[in-house]
Amino acid sequence: MSSAPLRQARIDLDAYRANLDLVREWMDPVAVMAIMKADAYGHGLEPIALAAVDAGIRWIGVLTVPAALRLRSIGVGEDVHLFTWQHDPDLDFRDAIDSAVDLGVSNVAELQRIVEAVDQRPARVHLGVDSGLHRDGATPADWPALVELARDAQRNGRIEVVAAYTHLAESSDDEDSAAVAVFDAAVEIAEDLGLDVPMEHVAASLAGLERKEFRKDMVRMGANLFGIPGADGVSAADLGLEPVMTLTASVAKTKRVPVDTGVSYDYTYRTATETTLALVPVGYADGVPRLAQGRIEVAIRGKRYPIAGRVAMDQFLVDVGDDDVQTGDTVVLFGTGEHDEMTVLDWGRSLDTIGEEIVCRIGARVPRVYEGHEVEGRVGAYLRGERP
Repeated sequence: MSSAPLRQARIDLDAYRANLDLVREWMDPVAVMAIMKADAYGHGLEPIALAAVDAGIRWIGVLTVPAALRLRSIGVGEDVHLFTWQHDPDLDFRDAIDSAVDLGVSNVAELQRIVEAVDQRPARVHLGVDSGLHRDGATPADWPALVELARDAQRNGRIEVVAAYTHLAESSDDEDSAAVAVFDAAVEIAEDLGLDVPMEHVAASLAGLERKEFRKDMVRMGANLFGIPGADGVSAADLGLEPVMTLTASVAKTKRVPVDTGVSYDYTYRTATETTLALVPVGYADGVPRLAQGRIEVAIRGKRYPIAGRVAMDQFLVDVGDDDVQTGDTVVLFGTGEHDEMTVLDWGRSLDTIGEEIVCRIGARVPRVYEGHEVEGRVGAYLRGERP
């Protein structure tokens, strides 16, 4: 009998590094910003960021200022640019400015708050353009006022305009082309108003791969770096990417039950024969959706078994028939697919969602265990509890 942990997410830092190297090769000579929002897509922000920095990444996107300050606190220096773009309406920007955190700005009021928070050094600002996604960025009507304030603040030494940026809806080639045309027009307006735009970035993972002309000066890469390609029908293996997270658990209990036994809540599954049920201690509190019943199969000893009955908060059952499955056996929920287990992309397709949602929903009580040669240097020091 094996002795698997109750539940864990194994994070292969060698795979992450290999994906980084491959994506940078694809994008060369364009810079790559490694996106690490949502705690690095559920993989753990600090170890992933340190591994990326050790690999030579000099742009990291982390969504919020608190996340960026976490990275500064563990020794990610100012030679690494930390880009943030979602700000609390009451955020005091002083710590961000003093720590050289790059701030995405979408409106005049937000930029004015940044300007007023400046003390000893100018704020690093990226001006956002709403090119049609309508989540972030200034609309064409509001853009000139934002540019004029940024121009004046830069002339007064209060800010440094680092870039203009937008985000694409990735709805269709034609609509993305129209969105980039809106962005390009906004940059022309900025230059006509006397504001130089040193850098432009518009493309994320999918557009960066499929539309070379959208790469501009930098591409923001997120899901691809974790081995989760976004293109329909394309696997990680098709692109040469390696899945980074493997989710495993252990068989907590087994029991023999007779034919026509109702299983889990509501008895939505009944056994077809006398069989063995194996209890897996992972549930929807850990990120396994209730919809997984009848859609997801897990692997035990190299064989797949369907989830039987409702997924509960803390556990689910699988019907293993007459196979010799024992307490303590390793259960692979998703992994690389090399041993016929489902991958995170398989989960996404089976659950009518995307792989990014699956990994981001793996809960905090699932320990992240970091593996590979990349668990050295600053990554290893961080995991040992050492701080700069």
